[in-house]
Amino acid sequence: MKKLLLFCLQLIGIGFLYAQETGKTTKYDPQDFYLPAFNPTAANAFRSAKGTPGPMYWQNKADYLIHATLSEKDTNITGDVIITYTNNSPDNLDYLWLQLDQNLLTATSRGTLMIAASDNRFVTKDFTSGIQITAVVVTYQGKTYKLQPVITDTRMQVRLNSPVSSKGGIVSLKINYRFVIPQYGFDRMGRMHTDKGEIYEIAQWYPRMCVYDDVEGWNTLPYTGKGEFYCEYGNFDYYITAPSEMIVYGAGDLQNPTAVLTAEEIKRLALAANSDKSVYIIKADEIGKPEMRPTNKGNLTWHFNMKNTRDVAFAASKGLVWDAAKINLPSGRKAMVMSAYPPESDVIDGFKRSTEYLKTSIEIYSAKYLEFPWNTAYSIGGPVAGMEYPGLTFNDYKEKTAALWMVIAHEIGHSWYPMIVGSNERKYPWQDEGFNTFINLDAKDFFNKAEYASDPYFTGKDSWIALNLDSLTAQQQPLMAGPATMSESLVTGFGTYYNKTAYGLKLLRYHILDKDRFDYAFRKYTEAWAFKHPTPYDFFNAMNNAAGEDLNWFWKEWFFTTWTLDQSVSNVTYVDNDPTKGALITIKNNGKMIMPVIISVEQVNGEKGTIKLPVEIWQRGGIWTFNYPSTTKINKVILDPENVFPDVDRKNNEWSNAK
Repeated sequence: MKKLLLFCLQLIGIGFLYAQETGKTTKYDPQDFYLPAFNPTAANAFRSAKGTPGPMYWQNKADYLIHATLSEKDTNITGDVIITYTNNSPDNLDYLWLQLDQNLLTATSRGTLMIAASDNRFVTKDFTSGIQITAVVVTYQGKTYKLQPVITDTRMQVRLNSPVSSKGGIVSLKINYRFVIPQYGFDRMGRMHTDKGEIYEIAQWYPRMCVYDDVEGWNTLPYTGKGEFYCEYGNFDYYITAPSEMIVYGAGDLQNPTAVLTAEEIKRLALAANSDKSVYIIKADEIGKPEMRPTNKGNLTWHFNMKNTRDVAFAASKGLVWDAAKINLPSGRKAMVMSAYPPESDVIDGFKRSTEYLKTSIEIYSAKYLEFPWNTAYSIGGPVAGMEYPGLTFNDYKEKTAALWMVIAHEIGHSWYPMIVGSNERKYPWQDEGFNTFINLDAKDFFNKAEYASDPYFTGKDSWIALNLDSLTAQQQPLMAGPATMSESLVTGFGTYYNKTAYGLKLLRYHILDKDRFDYAFRKYTEAWAFKHPTPYDFFNAMNNAAGEDLNWFWKEWFFTTWTLDQSVSNVTYVDNDPTKGALITIKNNGKMIMPVIISVEQVNGEKGTIKLPVEIWQRGGIWTFNYPSTTKINKVILDPENVFPDVDRKNNEWSNAK
């Protein structure tokens, strides 16, 4: 018994000395990673352990029939929407929740009151009275009745007389509404005056169903500006009535071209449908000419249809250049890209190349991830700096060259994440903004023989797209934190959703996994969750399973913490003090983050070698010594010689014989 006690005390002493030593040299604790504290949510019949929808996965459906009128005289939208809502869940629903995003524009909305004085993007004095709901009528199981909804900030609750039954119950809502079109709609929508006429970019323009899912039930987080959207899929049939001088550019397929376009415009669209080069539908010098409209009196009604989408948006103006071209999709299906922009943007380093940028981006993403599912895509040049909707994007009309390519490639990239892969933007912006930035930066290397690959816009020290180590050392919150916790900073705040996520995926692709395994797993995730609702854990599980790696250590540090990486070379000695028997190289992990290790070794005889150590070396602690097969003394050791990892202190990454 005494021997056992003495042995235990010795072990405690050894452990204490080790803790003292490591405590002096490193912040790293392997228990942060290698105890089973980070466990994805348990699998069930709805979501499988391999990160795919389970055999009983369900999601509800919302189909929309919308009639709306754009009035320039009153600067407003007046309309009605019939929502046919199918409850595929296993729950009876006593009430329904809808989003009323225009209520953000009121002076007393939660989002308005949350805007910090330092925020430049979302601050506005262009307040409106929000969306006015004038009638709500419910039809269920042959019974129709009116009710008074309960409106709270940007949400509306409809309390039903009888619950919508589970597993296929269908209820219809008819809602009449109107709202004033804001000049500045929190950089998501709005209007801009030009000499040729007002440009309207209209979004969040009808009451939308909140998502009811198997994870949280009703997702009712309010719209506060930063967090974007989480929407249900369905089919949209919508009608926009506008002054006859206007062209309406709507997401989806135009159903009545002969009623709203001239024979010449229809002819030019047919030419564009078979052209890889942009074809003008309306040229700059044709804007405002009477012959470019079928009538110049009263209003015209434009009819659009878009299937299996989570949203629709549109633009309208009298004063835009319009061009188009075809998209070459992998399946051979016909589709078109179109751009509309002010005449001052019709220059070769500006929107004259918009359709080219849009077309090529879609072709790259379709080949690598999933084919673009809709028949048309738009790039609208106007007042909104950059905003995405399914198949339709709003882009800053002032942008040029590489910046314009990036904003177009980025906004249309959102048609994949989150418009096809329907993640919850309001809670997890990294799951769409970060994924999208990753595919954008990858696409730039393919666009037009890498035309912009080395452009300073992407590589300069002030580029928000390139990783700035400040985004790690001064990151305000973990990526899993909600968007309201982040400032507007593109370095340490909201921008980390974009650049830190994209950087992490790049590390996985090239240095933690490999290109083949990463690309396969990322595409399998995309295919599995197309037109469905993945959570972050579904992504983590999908990548772990398809790539064949337990990456939970990476998910934890990269998405759940603000830890930083600081690897260093500590010492070099020799076996039996004889360099010909091998060198003993000691490295340390001084920070909380871990990564695999890449080491370049140079001997005094000029021989060089590179060692790659797996991340698992850090399972035993923050100090690691390994044997390098030297034949002479070591001249130099460099950690991470190509600077691929986010090491915050590179001064300690090198050891030389001269020291």
